[in-house]
Amino acid sequence: MSLENLTAVVTGAGRGIGRAIALRLAEDGANIVCVSRTESNSQKVADEVAALGRKSWAVAVDVGDTEAVEAAVAKILEDTGGINILINNAGVTRDGLLMRMSEEDWDTVLDTNLKGAFTLTKALSRSMRKAENARIINISSVVGLMGNAGQANYAASKAGLIGFTKSCAKEFAKSGITVNAIAPGFIATDMTDELSDKVKEAIKANIPMGELGEVGDIAEAAVYLAGPGARYVTGQVLTVDGGMVM
Repeated sequence: MSLENLTAVVTGAGRGIGRAIALRLAEDGANIVCVSRTESNSQKVADEVAALGRKSWAVAVDVGDTEAVEAAVAKILEDTGGINILINNAGVTRDGLLMRMSEEDWDTVLDTNLKGAFTLTKALSRSMRKAENARIINISSVVGLMGNAGQANYAASKAGLIGFTKSCAKEFAKSGITVNAIAPGFIATDMTDELSDKVKEAIKANIPMGELGEVGDIAEAAVYLAGPGARYVTGQVLTVDGGMVM
């Protein structure tokens, strides 16, 4: 229960990795603000957190909408009294070869995956400077480290998160806030479920451990970085990928 009495904001909490992180932090004692684009998804996970005996709040907001995020953060701080942990996990894909990629698909991915982290971090950073055990964890991707054909927008957003993480770590260190990133490899989620078996087998062939990861693997990494054991870890990228990127 190393996170007991701490409060975490988890974006993209409605499903997949975000949901797994929210529930795992709650299991370790944290109260959770569940942020998702839709009210139904955020409320569903908030109810699951409450069932674990933790306080929970459901917030429906598009993290790419700056004004909406700023209004949501004001309400979050009013309701919770302060945030200790921020998990910037919200993300979307709009895959396609660069020569056919629309400006709208580029902007949608960058606004959600990168600008959303910027807006949430900026809006919460002032209050987090006053918090104990303050942690910011950005969910990047191995695609941000190595690139991927057909995902120029997604790779750019995830690589941007890594640079953002390191810059924020240097800015916030003296305030006692650690800032780190997790770079998941190919994880079994709704997104990967859409891939054909042939594509999945090709992916597995490039993973030394020979299998896709699970959302719980990322959640465990988040608990570590959010907990007291990582108090002296900042500006780092923890790659959880079965050895895919070495």
